[in-house]
Amino acid sequence: MRSPSRWLRRLVPLALLVVWLGIGGALGPYAGKLGEVATNDQAAFLPQSAESTEALAARKAFERSESVPAIIVWQARDGETVTDAQQQEATRAVAALAGQRGVTGPPSPALRSEDGRALQAVAPLAPDLGDELPAVLARVDAAAGSVPGLAAQVGGPAATQADLSDAFSGIDGLLLGVALAAVLLILLLVYRSLLLPLVIIISAVFALGLACAVVYALADRGTVRVDGQVQGILSILVIGAATDYALLMAARFREELAAHGDRAAAAVAAVRRSAGAITASAATVALGLLALLASDLTNNRALGPVGAIGIVCAVLSTLTFLPAVLALLGRAAFWPATPPRPGGAPAQGHPVWRRIASAIDRKPRRIWVSTALLMLALAAFSPNLSAKGVPLDEIFVKDAPSVAAQETLGRHFPGGSGQPAVIIANAAAASRVQEAARATDGVASAAPVTSSGRPGGGPPLVVDGRVRIDATLAAAADSDAAKDTVARLRTRLHAVTGADAIVGGYTAQQYDTQQTAARDRTVIVPVVLGIILLILVLLLRSLLIPMLLVVTVALNFLATLGVSALVFQHLLGFSGTDASVPLYGFVFLVALGVDYNIFLMSRVREESLVHGPREGVLRGLTTTGGVITSAGVVLAATFAALMVIPLAFLVQIAFIVAFGVLLDTLVVRSLLVPALVIDIGPRSWWPSALSRFPSDHRFVG
Repeated sequence: MRSPSRWLRRLVPLALLVVWLGIGGALGPYAGKLGEVATNDQAAFLPQSAESTEALAARKAFERSESVPAIIVWQARDGETVTDAQQQEATRAVAALAGQRGVTGPPSPALRSEDGRALQAVAPLAPDLGDELPAVLARVDAAAGSVPGLAAQVGGPAATQADLSDAFSGIDGLLLGVALAAVLLILLLVYRSLLLPLVIIISAVFALGLACAVVYALADRGTVRVDGQVQGILSILVIGAATDYALLMAARFREELAAHGDRAAAAVAAVRRSAGAITASAATVALGLLALLASDLTNNRALGPVGAIGIVCAVLSTLTFLPAVLALLGRAAFWPATPPRPGGAPAQGHPVWRRIASAIDRKPRRIWVSTALLMLALAAFSPNLSAKGVPLDEIFVKDAPSVAAQETLGRHFPGGSGQPAVIIANAAAASRVQEAARATDGVASAAPVTSSGRPGGGPPLVVDGRVRIDATLAAAADSDAAKDTVARLRTRLHAVTGADAIVGGYTAQQYDTQQTAARDRTVIVPVVLGIILLILVLLLRSLLIPMLLVVTVALNFLATLGVSALVFQHLLGFSGTDASVPLYGFVFLVALGVDYNIFLMSRVREESLVHGPREGVLRGLTTTGGVITSAGVVLAATFAALMVIPLAFLVQIAFIVAFGVLLDTLVVRSLLVPALVIDIGPRSWWPSALSRFPSDHRFVG
């Protein structure tokens, strides 16, 4: 290879560095601005084609002004009951809220529970309060707390929305700081270099700044949607992926620096030899994320393009900024470590990886069979992972006011109080629909909404020939029993002739989300596996090895779900997972997990073309073992940073991806895949020319 000319050695790296410094300076602040275009309105992320979404749109016609209910509950002291005077005082206290900023209408009177020990009222709040919502809720809480002798709490959708906003507050700084600190610490410990970890961190931060700027611009124009979960996952995804790709590039640059001596030539060679693996790895993740566009859940579709944008920016930074800096720094990038000098002995890999390679070479079948049995044993627990949704009292992993209020409501009122099933039907069939609803097992009561905006107390409000009937469920609104009641209610009401009834409300939304998530898995999982298989076939020019790799990463996913089922239930106390957790876990873990197999097998193919298939596997393992393991640890630590956000959904995703990446890195990529490929022999490369290579090479460890 000709040495790069003087202008290539100096001007091109300098120009790239200047461009990225400009990007970092101009766009870096957007990494902290996504919250300005993010929305945590859960109603915006319902299945588009679901009956509950149709009901949500239809019920707006019965609301004099759009609102989000805050449910106030008062509880008497132990052993005492609520007096008439206290009930009247509670009604007066909340009635005084009418007309105040943020309150869109008169609150309901305080209603007494059947056991006489609690009261309940509803205050309608404006849906667009944003940062003002906590202050408005504080005024509601203060008014409710003025009733002597009763303990007041505020819950309902408005309080839940405030708790979600509180959980995501500081996400820009806290999450990013924890992730970057974890990555920096690991890199410093592993590479014992001061400058290289900083260069890699800067590369990842520049990629994140560019990605956030692009997403901000698109979200501001309504092209993509961003919520707190998508925002957090984007940060972690970009930092983790950019660091992984940078580690592969830096390791290749170190090898090429020892071979060429000239730092610019080494940078060019490193890009040329690692670009294929990096772009193929990025393509599996980006296309896997874009497969989420096939989902009927809006938040899934939102993550697809946003995540893909982040991955593209990570690749751009790795293939341009990082090589430019390495070309300018040369050997100094690894200070105080000392990379091998040109003319020295070729790198043989870390002694640990040479011993592992020797063990695999001696007994490949025993190793792959034993590791496969271990993975299958773990996978056997995967059916125990329930994806029926997370109960309200488990959504937050720390105490939340909205959860405490809901628990108080559940002790004194029917489980579905404050979260009724909303029925929209033709007015001509209103009485028959109401009667059918009341007769449905699991429905505590049903009453039409009147002109007051509340159920009962007068003739039903008719809008465009339709009425709204609120059905209070006996079971807690987030329980499986309540979801079963909604299914029975729909079956019964759909059979009412001429009613054209639809059933919505909180429980119906949870039920529809659960059903849609199950449908999404059956559609998206095969699409993602097909995408990965196609990319592997194109990269490795083989059919059998890509199929083996897809099977191993799928097995790793099932084994991870099995371990997660045990950990969530017995250690973390979760009774289930969010309906989207298995799909998110699959997309991240399979797409990211195959990255390490791509890094390994692309190097194995390169070595096999020179040394033969058997020797190629072992040389590829010893050469890439250290860097891929480091990358896996970094990615696991990066995703584990999601646990700083006190939401069950993100804690569950963080554990699944972090544990799964470590399992894939340490077991699947290090033992199962190389042992399996060696045991099959050159035939594993069928139909490429490597499949006809004589299998008689042994590895000297």
